[in-house]
Amino acid sequence: MATRSADETVTDRTIFLSDVHLGTRGCRARLLAEFLAKHDAETLYLVGDIVDGWRLKKGWHWPEDHNAVIQAILEKARSGTRVIFIPGNHDEVFRDYVGLHLGGIELKRQDSFTAADGRRYLVTHGDEFDAVVANAKWLACLGDSAYAALIWLNPKINMVRRLWSHRYWSLSKWSKQQVKQAVNYICKFEEVLALDARQKGFDGVICGHIHHASIREIGDIRYINTGDWVESCTAVIENAAGEMRLVDWEARKNRQFVLERRSRKRARIAAQSSHAQLEQEAQ
Repeated sequence: MATRSADETVTDRTIFLSDVHLGTRGCRARLLAEFLAKHDAETLYLVGDIVDGWRLKKGWHWPEDHNAVIQAILEKARSGTRVIFIPGNHDEVFRDYVGLHLGGIELKRQDSFTAADGRRYLVTHGDEFDAVVANAKWLACLGDSAYAALIWLNPKINMVRRLWSHRYWSLSKWSKQQVKQAVNYICKFEEVLALDARQKGFDGVICGHIHHASIREIGDIRYINTGDWVESCTAVIENAAGEMRLVDWEARKNRQFVLERRSRKRARIAAQSSHAQLEQEAQ
C-alpha cells in the first residue's frame, strides 16, 4: 500500500477521534487542527472528552488553536460531514443534550456503527466501564489532578529535549507504561468492553477514555481505542472497504520532518560538492 504524505488531503468513509481535552494545557490542538485540515470523511465520530469541563471549572485556558479545532469541526458539519458527538466524563455536561443537534452535530449517549465490511460496532466513550469514575468520582478527580501535573511538566521537559530530538515525549504516557497496575487496568478495561459488546450482539467496540490507542482482537470481538490528543496524537480511520487503521499523526509529521531534513542535508552536500568541483576546475 502506498504511503500517504502528511501534506496530502484524503477522504475516507469514517474518522473516529476522542480525548482531545480542549481547555487543558496538554491538549495538542495545533496538530489536531492540521490533521482535520488534511482528512475528510463522510462521518466524523467524536468519542468523548473533546472539551475538558473538569479543568475549565478550575481555570480558564482557551488559546486560539483550541478555537481552531472547534471551527474545523463545525466547518465539516456545514460542508456535509455527518458529525456525531458521544460525550465522555470530562464533557459530561453535554449528556444533558443527548438526542439534540447542536450546530449540525448530533449528540448521542452511545451509537451502533456498521462498517463498510458489515461489522457492527458499539461506539462508546467507555467511562461507564471504569469502576473508579463510575463509583468513586472524587478519586477520579484526584487522579485527574495528578495527571494534569504530569501534563504540565511535559512541555518543560520537551523544551530541553528539542535541543537534540524533534520528537515529543510524554511523561504521563511513560509513567503509565511503568506502573504495573496501570498496565493491568488497561487490559481489564479492554476485556470488559469486549465482553459488553459481545453480550449486546456486536462484532466490535470503538471507544476512548484511557488514552491508549489500540486495534486488536479479543476473542471474536474487535477492540478499537482511538487514543488521544494529549499523550499521543492518534485517530482511527475507516476506508471505503471497511478496513480500520490507526493513524499516529505526530509520528507521521515527525517522519516527514526527518525526511525533509535529510533531503535538505543531501542538497547542501551536493551543492558544496558542486562548488568545490567548480573551484577545482577553475584552478
